[in-house]
Amino acid sequence: MNLLKQSGKWVAVSVTAVGIIASIAGCGTSAGNNSAGNTSSGSTGASNSAAASSGNVTLNETGSSLLYPLFNNQWIAAYQSVDSNVKLTAASTGSGTGISQAIAGTVQIGASDAYLSDAQMKQNPNMLNIPLAISAQQIMYNLPGVTGHLKLTGDILGQIYLGKIKYWDDAAITALNPGVKLPHQQIVPVRRTDGSGDTFLFTQFLSDTNKTWGSSSGPQFGTSISWPALSSLVGANGNDGVVTQLANTKYSVGYVGISWLDKGTQKGLGYAQLQNKAGNFVLPTQQNIQAAASSMVSQVPTDERISLIYAPGANSYPIINFEYAIINKQQSAGTASALKKFLTWAIDPKGGDSSQYMTPVHFLPLPSSVAPKSQAQINQIGG
Repeated sequence: MNLLKQSGKWVAVSVTAVGIIASIAGCGTSAGNNSAGNTSSGSTGASNSAAASSGNVTLNETGSSLLYPLFNNQWIAAYQSVDSNVKLTAASTGSGTGISQAIAGTVQIGASDAYLSDAQMKQNPNMLNIPLAISAQQIMYNLPGVTGHLKLTGDILGQIYLGKIKYWDDAAITALNPGVKLPHQQIVPVRRTDGSGDTFLFTQFLSDTNKTWGSSSGPQFGTSISWPALSSLVGANGNDGVVTQLANTKYSVGYVGISWLDKGTQKGLGYAQLQNKAGNFVLPTQQNIQAAASSMVSQVPTDERISLIYAPGANSYPIINFEYAIINKQQSAGTASALKKFLTWAIDPKGGDSSQYMTPVHFLPLPSSVAPKSQAQINQIGG
């Protein structure tokens, strides 16, 4: 067990050389231990299938359920008209699995909401963390009779998931929402059971806003963590599973990637205004996501591993992130060529990053100052 610094915090992680792949599968940039982490290596034989054969290449993507709708519903069909010799596949397996399978070489593209930690990069120096777009996460709830957007803070959400706030009509929630008739019903918090980038984003927000959550003895953050032992806490697999669980459970609350916003609202779920770093309550609109991104672009390093959580700014939405392609820069010649061409198209504002693909999943394209850094990383892929 070693100590790893993440976003200014030191957390305990397992980094034994023998166990690193299994560890990454369950935790990604994990800050804790959790048996619920998805440790499946699930070889698809992709390494072999990706090899060029008569000019045809298959690129297999797996990982983030937040990024999945962009790949599966938008990009795969669109890219056929760009390069019919390349077959793209996508699977929603959670960011932890996306990271582990990209490192293991069983897929060519690991989709992740989280970047690799310093310890993971040290042990896997050939891996690239390439942002493809900007995403966000909303807090959704099932509160019959409550309309509009409830106001919530990270501190209150932390207290709910710690079991310190148990009922919807708690004084802290009521004080933020005068005039809203909140029921005296027990809150049912929902969490992810797979190794999840959404868990990484949500728990990082809690760590930034709730002193107990972010303390050395608290749950802290990661793609898999040791959740507080609450009898009311319910698990669900993937964003689809969380939306379904919320819809089927009255008085529940959970965190959902924004590409699933429409499905959640179609099922009658509400979503919250969150208090940002400036103290204002904001919704995950394109304008507020853009405001948060704009306040952070000057800090994006060359390797693009950076947290965009709890960004400063009056209108900044507090839970946004880069959507990463985790790539091994050493590929076979045919795969390298196909990967570079696809990824270059994916970050092109006239290609995959255009509004026709971004808007339906509520994503934003890369800022103009960030796209060249992603292109520089793509250029490192070689055969």
